[in-house]
Amino acid sequence: MGAVEILKQNLVIEPDLQSFVDFALKSVDRLGGDAFAASIALLDLLERLRREGVALGRPMTIRLMLRDRHLLAQWGESEQTGIASLNELPPPELVAKLRAFLENSVALVDPEILLQRNIDMMRHFDESRAKAERELELLQQSLKRRQNELMETMHQAETDALTGLFNRRAFDVKLKKIFLHTMRQKDSPISLLFFDLDHFKEINDEFGHQFGDAYLNKMAGVLREIIREDVDIAFRFGGDEFAVVIFADYPLACDKAKLVLELMENKVSIGITSIRRDTPNDLTLEEFIRRADNALYEAKHRGRGQAAVDVCQSWLSGNCQSPCPENERSEVSSLRPVEF
Repeated sequence: MGAVEILKQNLVIEPDLQSFVDFALKSVDRLGGDAFAASIALLDLLERLRREGVALGRPMTIRLMLRDRHLLAQWGESEQTGIASLNELPPPELVAKLRAFLENSVALVDPEILLQRNIDMMRHFDESRAKAERELELLQQSLKRRQNELMETMHQAETDALTGLFNRRAFDVKLKKIFLHTMRQKDSPISLLFFDLDHFKEINDEFGHQFGDAYLNKMAGVLREIIREDVDIAFRFGGDEFAVVIFADYPLACDKAKLVLELMENKVSIGITSIRRDTPNDLTLEEFIRRADNALYEAKHRGRGQAAVDVCQSWLSGNCQSPCPENERSEVSSLRPVEF
């Protein structure tokens, strides 16, 4: 004979444990086993189940199994313990009658026990729900901390350590997104300004790196002052090179450049270019950056301490529009100084 399930019972409260012990002893008696030895084994089983937290309101299924001449109790994933060993293998008819008797006995449990079982199950449910809510809250707090840590790490990765402005890495990422959106929508202009502190190496060599760092921070403070918070963006490439993206056409960018020159005592060279509605659709990001860089070079070439702007937005197509003067339509002369 293989393993046969004699009884299957849910243990929820202490009376369930007691009834299972009673059913097990009746089974031993009907199958002709040693009731005394079975009683000792069942007492050990009771203590073991109680240590594992059974009968405290959380349902746990236990089975009474007959395997050849051995009566066993099984629960959980693979827990089991022996209850009795029979002298001989019981006939199938006797086993079938015992199963029917136990099933009927489980169905006729005292109504008060059923009521208490329901109460304890509800209590366990409430406790489990409260525990789950606490664990969920802790998980959400942990997730929020990790999100904050990730945001801080990302912020540090794209921030210049000295000035607190965005760094070159952030410039490459953000400008690409802004450029592609602007070229696709053409709903609002943008201007790119490049800044180079004039003779910074000489200043650094003469006064020292500490003074040089303070000078760089002064420039960063000026850029923060002239841009609109949460609208325009300022960057430090490294060294004495800075950049600003302004969500406006070149006239406003020129006004911002004038303020920078005033606040930095005309010791900055500035290059400006813009994207407008009439900007050719084939303009590339690399060309856009090159225009601002060429304008910066033009400002430095003309004597530093000034700004140059690329105002000829259609020169690539040969259709040079105002305000680019008639005598300044070549690739080089489309870069001209800003007159304040």
